[in-house]
Amino acid sequence: MDAKALDTLLAVTLVAALAPTVVSILPGPPIPQVVILIIAGVLIGPHGLGLADTTSINLLSNIGLGFLFLLAGYELDPRLFREKSGRLAMIGWAVSALLAVGAVAGLASFHYIRDFVPIGLALTTTALGTLLPILHDNDMLGGKFGRYVLAAGAVGELFPIVAISLFLTKRNQFVAIGSILAVAAAALLLTTIPRLLGPKRMHALIVQGQRATAQATLRWSVVLLVLLLVFAERFGLDVVLGAMLAGMVLRSWTRRMDMDVKPLEDKLDAVGYGIFIPIFFVASGMTLDIHSIASDPLRLLVFLGLLLVVRGLPSLLIYQHVLPTVQRAEMTFITATTMPLLIAIAAIGLQDGVMLPANAAALVGAGALSVLIYPGIAAALHRRSRPSPPANSGNATSQPDPGLSGSGVAAS
Repeated sequence: MDAKALDTLLAVTLVAALAPTVVSILPGPPIPQVVILIIAGVLIGPHGLGLADTTSINLLSNIGLGFLFLLAGYELDPRLFREKSGRLAMIGWAVSALLAVGAVAGLASFHYIRDFVPIGLALTTTALGTLLPILHDNDMLGGKFGRYVLAAGAVGELFPIVAISLFLTKRNQFVAIGSILAVAAAALLLTTIPRLLGPKRMHALIVQGQRATAQATLRWSVVLLVLLLVFAERFGLDVVLGAMLAGMVLRSWTRRMDMDVKPLEDKLDAVGYGIFIPIFFVASGMTLDIHSIASDPLRLLVFLGLLLVVRGLPSLLIYQHVLPTVQRAEMTFITATTMPLLIAIAAIGLQDGVMLPANAAALVGAGALSVLIYPGIAAALHRRSRPSPPANSGNATSQPDPGLSGSGVAAS
């Protein structure tokens, strides 16, 4: 590794380490760390101070992207798709897809865009992986509402990922479908490994792998991630599909064993959120063409508004019979939050020459603003909907029952 690469790595890891401190000292409501990381990436990147070069950390950034979607896939319970929450989430995404068609048609009529497919897909995405730590911190994943949120987020990531593999490719559509089926079959085959090893061997492997020096379970989790990333790359698919499938496979492995898997989950969080995922977000900021955004800020605001209209507003209608008004408003802003997939779509669109650089920069900028604004509004609505604790009588202290909160969300 040359000196320039080391300088870049030092700059990236330094801003990643400083991000939590910056968040803690800023006044007002907490800002998601991802926004600080992206802004820091812009500052140190080639469009800012020029202190770092993206090419020297591309591999680490891609691993960070993989970890982000692995953890999102790990949170996804496939049974959600068979429940009402899953069915409503799929209906909501279909409505968003129809609205996206109308939105891109309207933009094209004003000669605003020519890249129909990537922008249409971008407007249907939800950043479940990015939202998870924010939602966890605000106790918004418990109870019935949490099931609807997870289902909507999973569909908002999984369906666009499949659509990217189908439509943002130069290959024949039938070949693309075959590739997706092949990678999915490989993932399904991997889920049978615990059954082939037997419960006793699998139990012994997990117990021994939790030792400080062995860490076998963590290492095999990384192998699983890289294996499915390689599968996706070999079949010409976007690597985020392989990463999400890896998370789903890992979930099937751990849930099949009747034992405590929290140590493994803590290690995955530590490696992912502690090392690789911050590098991905900083690198994303380094590639953000801030000059294009500054020259046409209206374009960014248009995309930010369309994310809310196309992806968020259908929640008000779709969930009207299962969620109260406040929770539907929360869901509107949660589903309209997106980021990592916008980066992937913009990168693929630019690489294939089907997306204007100005639109790519504005989309990623709109995604960054959506992470900054929309989850904060949802969290504020959630906090305001909680009932105030009853007045104390004497020295007695009463605590509200979280399961009876106005938002219907039990504490996680």
